[in-house]
Amino acid sequence: MSATYAVAARELLRNTLFAAARSELEHRGWSAVTMADIAASAGVSRQTLYKEFGSRDEFAQAFVVHEGEGFVAAIEGALDAHLDDPRAALSAAFGLFLTAAAEDPLIRAAIAGEGEMLPFVTTHGQTLVQSAAASLCDAIATRWPQAPEHDAALLSECLVRLAISYATLPIDPAGMTASSIAELLGPYIDRALSVDRRAERRA
Repeated sequence: MSATYAVAARELLRNTLFAAARSELEHRGWSAVTMADIAASAGVSRQTLYKEFGSRDEFAQAFVVHEGEGFVAAIEGALDAHLDDPRAALSAAFGLFLTAAAEDPLIRAAIAGEGEMLPFVTTHGQTLVQSAAASLCDAIATRWPQAPEHDAALLSECLVRLAISYATLPIDPAGMTASSIAELLGPYIDRALSVDRRAERRA
């Protein structure tokens, strides 16, 4: 078995297991979902699941990180729709995230405060924050390469932490929250991504 095939096979297995967990969460809370349930839904043995992740907590941690990366990938379209206006791009991306999170089974499981899933998003969510912030930073750097690395990284971590906070303690309507974030961070976004609003107003 080649190394490339082995990596692809493992990625397929993990994605299948994550999809199975998401499917289970659509019907019940995380506290009611067992590793046996996830394995059965994925069509693999429980031993295979434990061999890949070791424990239920390790699986939950990896699942949360995987879902966070999925959210970042989903908002890239919002960034692309506003390449000439970074403030509008990040506001739209933030709003899209909050709207999607409101219907997401993982976020609902965390908000339910069952005592198991919530810490992986909040108090023990450093791995999630680091992973999502790195992905968002890469997305920003790709679209606005003029942004200083430090500014892009700082902005990304701030947005990810705010997104997690608002998603787990939502304020309605989501659009108002996104607009508020844009208003608060707008000047920093303009400076970090080199947009001169004064010049725009003069024009």
